[in-house]
Amino acid sequence: EIVRYGGTGADSTATSDATVATATAVVEAMGKQHVLLTKEVPGFVANRLLWAIRAEALDLVANDVASYQDIDAAAKTALGHPMGPFELMDLVGIDVTYDIRQAAYEITGDEKDKPHPLIAEKYAAGDYGRKTGKGWYSYE
Repeated sequence: EIVRYGGTGADSTATSDATVATATAVVEAMGKQHVLLTKEVPGFVANRLLWAIRAEALDLVANDVASYQDIDAAAKTALGHPMGPFELMDLVGIDVTYDIRQAAYEITGDEKDKPHPLIAEKYAAGDYGRKTGKGWYSYE
C-alpha cells in the first residue's frame, strides 16, 4: 500500500499529517506495510520496479539474448517471482501495458517511458494476452 505525501506549509497541496496517520493506520490494520512517498511519480514505487524488470526483459528478447520463456523461468526460479514478466504482461493485458506506458510518456515526455517496440507490435496486432487468447503465450 502507498501513502502519498509531499510539500509543506499552510498553502501546500500536501497530504496532511492527520491524513497520512489515518491512512497508515488503515493500511497496517489490514496487515500491510505502508510506503511513504515524499514525491509523487507515475507508477509510484512497486510498479516502477516492475517497469524496470519488464524493460530489461523486453530488451533481452529484442537483442536475442534469451527467449521470453527462459526469462520467465529465470524470474521465477532465480528471483522467486510468482510469474515471469511476460506471463504478467499476458495476465494484465498487453493493451493495458501499452496504455500505461503511453500515459507515462505523455506525462514525462521521456522517450524511455514510451511503450517498448515489442509491446507496440503486439498491441497493433491485437495480441493482448489471456483476454484475446494470444499474447506472448497462446491460451486455447
